[in-house]
Amino acid sequence: MDNKKDIKEIDLMEIIKKLQNNRKSIFKTIGLGFIIGSIIAFSLPKTYKVDIMLSLEAGQSGNNSNLAGMASMLGIGGMGGSNQDAVNSTMFPDIIQSTPFILEMYNIKVTPKNAKERINLSEYIENQKQPWWNNILGLPNKIIGKLNILFSSEERKDEKKIIDPFRLTGEQKSKINSIKTTLSASEDKKSGMTIVSATFQDPEVAATVADSAVLKLQEYIIDYRTRKAQEDCNYLEKLCKERKEEYYKAQKAYADFMDANRNVVLQRTQAEGTRLQNDMSIAFQIYSQVETQLQVARAKVQEAKPVFAIVEPATVPLSPSGPNKKIIIIAFMFLGFIGSSAWILFGKNLWDSLKRAKTDK
Repeated sequence: MDNKKDIKEIDLMEIIKKLQNNRKSIFKTIGLGFIIGSIIAFSLPKTYKVDIMLSLEAGQSGNNSNLAGMASMLGIGGMGGSNQDAVNSTMFPDIIQSTPFILEMYNIKVTPKNAKERINLSEYIENQKQPWWNNILGLPNKIIGKLNILFSSEERKDEKKIIDPFRLTGEQKSKINSIKTTLSASEDKKSGMTIVSATFQDPEVAATVADSAVLKLQEYIIDYRTRKAQEDCNYLEKLCKERKEEYYKAQKAYADFMDANRNVVLQRTQAEGTRLQNDMSIAFQIYSQVETQLQVARAKVQEAKPVFAIVEPATVPLSPSGPNKKIIIIAFMFLGFIGSSAWILFGKNLWDSLKRAKTDK
């Protein structure tokens, strides 16, 4: 046991001694890490993050027995029963990152801080600042894109302005992916609330986009929740109009018959009058019942609309949220220390042994 301790102590002392003897090269590498980290940290553009906290009313599922009963009586299936909510707050992150949702955000109007005119979000995304290395790496793609535009026809240029979700152009796909990186949603498991975030280089744009994203999300959920009830309502409106026309038709037929046979006392005439009166009564009864169920369906549309509570609204941030320059610089200095230490302790000996092996061959 003592021998093992001595070996460990000797090894540790050797490591410390090696590092001390090569401290100049370590300090140089740390200094190089400081320079590289500073260049990267100050090359990254400032970003501003806006968070909106909202709470969604829990989905309701109820049994519309009146509507179901009337549907059964008229031979209409699937208009009543229980409605189970398939969209909840856990799906918000996926909804916000979906291409159809991003296309809804594609052309919203934003006003950058020092801009004189409002522009589309897609235009702003294209003009955001990029680190210098992105401009260098993206130079071939820019050249290819300009050549494609130069040799493309006017008809092709007009086609690019039209957004077809099924067949997106390369430029549209690139902008959509860029917008996706700026928007996110997460769920706070403790409170059960949803946090919608927007991160942009301009504080005004970040607040505008975050607010618009929440509004679009509300519209999406309301449309989903009320779609079935609205379809039932639309069908009943059509049905009610048809039954109303049938009632008016039966009423007119009865009135015309009675006017034409006012003084006739034949048994056949009375029987025909009774039949027309019964037809009119049945038509009115069905029309009245459908009208009642239409009012119920309209109430269901309103009842199905969810309630959103905005706990923390969007505000224009006063200070940037990133990048954290201190963390970046310290991280590169630490990498410099680890890299130089690993080279001194292990890499140098390994390199020398490889050189010797080559010379021996």
